[in-house]
Amino acid sequence: MKPSSAKAMEETHAAISDVVSIREQTTFQRMMTSQAFWVAAALLALVIFMTWLEPSFGTADNVTNITRNFAPLAIMSLGMTVVIITGGIDLSVGSVMGLVAIVTGLLLTGHHSWYVAFAAGLLAGLACGAFNGFFVAYIGMPSFVVTLGMLSIARSLAVVLSGNQMLYQFGPDAPIVRAIGQAKWPLHAPASWAPRWFPELSSHFWVMVIIALILGAIFIFTAWARHLYAIGSNENAARLTGVSVDWIKFQAYVFSSFTASIASLLLLGYSGSAINAMGTGYELRVIAGTVIGGANLMGGYGTAFGAVIGSAFLEVIRNALLMAGIDSNWQGAFVGMFIVIAVLLGMQTSGTSLVATIREWVAWKRS
Repeated sequence: MKPSSAKAMEETHAAISDVVSIREQTTFQRMMTSQAFWVAAALLALVIFMTWLEPSFGTADNVTNITRNFAPLAIMSLGMTVVIITGGIDLSVGSVMGLVAIVTGLLLTGHHSWYVAFAAGLLAGLACGAFNGFFVAYIGMPSFVVTLGMLSIARSLAVVLSGNQMLYQFGPDAPIVRAIGQAKWPLHAPASWAPRWFPELSSHFWVMVIIALILGAIFIFTAWARHLYAIGSNENAARLTGVSVDWIKFQAYVFSSFTASIASLLLLGYSGSAINAMGTGYELRVIAGTVIGGANLMGGYGTAFGAVIGSAFLEVIRNALLMAGIDSNWQGAFVGMFIVIAVLLGMQTSGTSLVATIREWVAWKRS
């Protein structure tokens, strides 16, 4: 046998042994190597510390505020996770939010029914996702380029359609729209059964829980999810095994825009107005939450739980900084630092040892 062939066989055997070792891991071992688990542990420690440092941090009102703020980001992160698993990225989600809000606001201002306006907003969002998916999946353009273009197109359309004006006169269905965005459950007594110490959780939070549970079940039980992971791990291999790669990638971008549309409608209902600047800068926060939750930017890995916990972590950090009296302008620095830490942690837990990477870098510098 030739030396090169022997080396190739050794590498093949090593790869198989790696896979077998992963399959043989217990639930506890998988949990201990999960980035989302350690982010959840860090989040719990941060909440306990902040509650001890600033008692008002742990009040029901502040918990209500935190959960309402991070829920729209988490909803969008769930869609972003699906895209990232395929090895792509969606930079247009923030602009899609703005366009959906303006389309919905225009129809409400024209005294159309709330469900007609919401349906039109959703269709506008889905059209953006279809545009992204078509050019990425069927034309083969890089997702970074296509979604960056949609970021600009959707924001420009929102500005043109709105005439650069805020829309807030929503007609006869305005109370229904506000009720959708401002609803809470459970309410404190005597209106409902919840005691004062229990937070009143917003409709944003409950929608996030429902979507996360559905997507989590899809990730665990469906062949569609296995195809997603296969595409992100090795797209060519997935094609050879008969996976409908183009169609599934198309669906991933449509789903990402769908979640951005849902988040937009909830925020529109909460604020009672539609502005074309809605969602500005959200794309980076959504990507940050997804990566901190453990999704691999190279594709092949991501979880619904990680998307939610990563988004919650970012919001708790932001809230803690405000409570601690630190200038909010430092928020970006902290978010960037945690993204770097999360990626380093992901390298450690996904098989690419951080220590080994540092050793290789030191050896390369010495050579």
